[in-house]
Amino acid sequence: MLLVPAQETSTGVLLAGAAAARGLETAVLAGADTVERLAGRPVHWYGGPLAGARIAGRLGLALLEPEDDWLVRLPEEFTGRRIELTTLADAWTLTRPAFVKPPSDKSLPPAVYADGSRLPRHGERIGPDTPVLVSEPVTFGAEYRLFVLDGEVVTGSRYARFGRLDPGPLTAGATDFARRLLAAVATSLPSAVALDVGPLLDPYDPAERWAVVEANMPWFAHCYAADPARVLDVVLRAAGPVAALRPADRRFVGAGGAPTVGADG
Repeated sequence: MLLVPAQETSTGVLLAGAAAARGLETAVLAGADTVERLAGRPVHWYGGPLAGARIAGRLGLALLEPEDDWLVRLPEEFTGRRIELTTLADAWTLTRPAFVKPPSDKSLPPAVYADGSRLPRHGERIGPDTPVLVSEPVTFGAEYRLFVLDGEVVTGSRYARFGRLDPGPLTAGATDFARRLLAAVATSLPSAVALDVGPLLDPYDPAERWAVVEANMPWFAHCYAADPARVLDVVLRAAGPVAALRPADRRFVGAGGAPTVGADG
């Protein structure tokens, strides 16, 4: 069973079609009644983290997420920039331009801020202790999303050029860089993950240099021009029953979907 939110998205529609093609039913999360009806059934989630956190315990879901400090721990040869994990309160003290974003959710608009005074100070989902990633600003000439299962790229596509939405085919350059990265750091990621990469633009260095943009939760990632059937494979692993959770993935289960029973159910 694939469960999707009531608010329809293009990726949700594509995944529902891919699920139907392999005989899986899709249900819409219309309220508490939906959760009660599906309790005890094997359910997989595609949707936002807030709703996911609300339903994970009742539906026995294990929602895999990259660790908040994953980018920070990467060698600079893969990031192409300095990155630190800190709090929003510390980011408020910045006196230089910086790119600031939450590690995984969308509680704070990801952007280059001229200084810390431009960052939000109040909001329903943010506060002084909100974790944020702060990095020096860089420019990606293009950005690609690759869906990864068991350390292998299974599908992907371009989703932006020069910061503007522009879906297109996956290139050999993006795939080759992702494979080199995964060969070096695969065990630091969940077995199912969405990986964003792209070539950096440097006016002082014409050589093409690839870097990681970020790692994402597949169950909350647009598929753009990727193959929906292969994306579904990754989503099913990344947001499925606790009973099917692999031991190596236990440390990647987010707080909202923390397992309460063993892998044997």
